[in-house]
Amino acid sequence: MGESTPKYSRPEILSRRPRRTLVGTLFIVATPIGNLGDMTFRAVETLRNVSLIAAEDTRHSSILLREFGIATHMISYHQHNLASREGRILRELETGDVALISDAGTPGIADPGVEIAALAFEAGHTVVPVPGASALTAAVSASGLVPGPFLFLGFLPRSGEERRIAIGKAAAAGVPFVVYEAPTRLLATLADIQAATGNRRAMVGRELTKLHEELRTGTLEVLRVHFGAAPPRGEFVIVVGGSADPTNGVEEGDVETIIRQLLADGAKPSRAARDAAAISGISGADAYDLVRRITREGTGAPE
Repeated sequence: MGESTPKYSRPEILSRRPRRTLVGTLFIVATPIGNLGDMTFRAVETLRNVSLIAAEDTRHSSILLREFGIATHMISYHQHNLASREGRILRELETGDVALISDAGTPGIADPGVEIAALAFEAGHTVVPVPGASALTAAVSASGLVPGPFLFLGFLPRSGEERRIAIGKAAAAGVPFVVYEAPTRLLATLADIQAATGNRRAMVGRELTKLHEELRTGTLEVLRVHFGAAPPRGEFVIVVGGSADPTNGVEEGDVETIIRQLLADGAKPSRAARDAAAISGISGADAYDLVRRITREGTGAPE
């Protein structure tokens, strides 16, 4: 993790270890996000030696397993069948080991995995991460924008109040933040982030580790122009740099920007005040006073 020189342990092939030490282990296994060369030796050996693999999409993952000669039985585990599969996985853990994989990257990071890991711990099983590829860490490491703490928002709500509040809270925190986005919503998301943060520097990563990988840095305005020149294609990670001085908290001017955007989006004054308070952390009364002043400015009414 960067704090000190790591003390490495020797890699062990699971089948050579005493079975009694492995019964009841849930392995959270990272898989490549695009480049098969990123599959780790440890991941391959783990997937070969567990008794069951729970995969987000069995059809997609079967391609990966064939590539590495892995014949372990596999079942689906995705957002639409979590409840029905959890019992099966926990029963399997009573007599053997289970590996959890997602379509790409690390399970539990904007992918299924949080729920079954928590249940496995609760049931007294061992949970072991098998680290590897992650779009999040790949983008952050290459962005040049994250010297310390950052926020990870995953996939944003598609629209509405929840989306505005999620972006606004991240902007108000002052630290860098990371968003996953689909090509059809990339430009709208860049515009919404710019409205909440101003014209911060950012990086957009497209198709990370794949043939058409692209990492583009610049201000949010520059990135909107670049990716607006042609319909965006592929999978995107957006890394937004922190504010110039995150130690000062949310300035009144920042809250005014948030309120003006909310009003421009059609929010009623009372709703704009509540949302601005939720986003920035200022009191509801202070937010409503700002809303009243801004609306009066717009109508030319006296204070």
